[in-house]
Amino acid sequence: MRAVFLDLDSLDPRDLDLAPLRGCLPDWQFHDHTRPEQVTARIRHAGVLVTNKVCITPEHIQAAPQLRLICVAATGTDNVALDAAARAGIVVSNARDYATASVAEHVFAMLLTLVRQLDRYRERVRHGDWTQSPHFCLFDRTISELSGKTLGIVGYGVLGKAVAKLARAFSMQVQVAQRLHGSPLPGRTPLQELLAGSDVISLHCPLTDQTRGLIGAAEFARMKNSAILVNTARGGIVDEQALVNALRDGRIAAAAVDVAQQEPPEASSPLLGEHSPRLIVTPHIAWASRAARQKLLNEISENITAFLHGRPRNTVQPVVEGQ
Repeated sequence: MRAVFLDLDSLDPRDLDLAPLRGCLPDWQFHDHTRPEQVTARIRHAGVLVTNKVCITPEHIQAAPQLRLICVAATGTDNVALDAAARAGIVVSNARDYATASVAEHVFAMLLTLVRQLDRYRERVRHGDWTQSPHFCLFDRTISELSGKTLGIVGYGVLGKAVAKLARAFSMQVQVAQRLHGSPLPGRTPLQELLAGSDVISLHCPLTDQTRGLIGAAEFARMKNSAILVNTARGGIVDEQALVNALRDGRIAAAAVDVAQQEPPEASSPLLGEHSPRLIVTPHIAWASRAARQKLLNEISENITAFLHGRPRNTVQPVVEGQ
């Protein structure tokens, strides 16, 4: 059975051990990148397919009669036509819980950079300002701390819980947003109340029809003018222009985002055009520690091995309307 990896470079800049993957099957074809027009030819004779972000359409599936397993090198599977895969009898497996520590640490790396004014003071030192200081230290901008502040978490899955755990270690108060749909859960805070009462809001919900544009101008207007927004979830959850406007107008104090509505973003993106020390933008790397990426590859290997032994794991089913 031939296995094909369509976009290895998207998660391995040549610092990972591929031995677990190679040990699953003897016949592998690794591609650094795959353009949409190349997919059909590359998967035509594949029995196992691994894709991170390359889209697999119904047409691709129809053109790959030997395909039996699609492994998505991520948790989200919106790049795979799940309905078409199910109709063709193809198992789809994803990877889960591989980047929990990496994402949670990234949240606090960005948050501490803003709260402690780290970028500003590093720049002052580079410019030689410390050597000119009349005092032993140099600070001309208020430094805050996380202790005692309230963190509001939107999306309380594995990642949200990990961020909450670190927040409590920093002596922060934690409140969790009530679910947008379904029965209310005890101990949760309605979203609008959470936005108004939190010093930091951290997003960890998936991008769905219900969460697209969840944080826009009206939501920024409800936040404290001292609030910080952190988004390591999905770019489409936040209205990017509304975020930039909120920063410019002083409706919030700062923001840190690791995701964009379009990735990679165009040069005209509002996020890239805002050169402010109160905005941190990182290129979707919260998940990408070496340990997390190796764990991801190991998860894919386990998915393949389990499938070959007739016990598929981490399987993903198409969403049925009305459920």
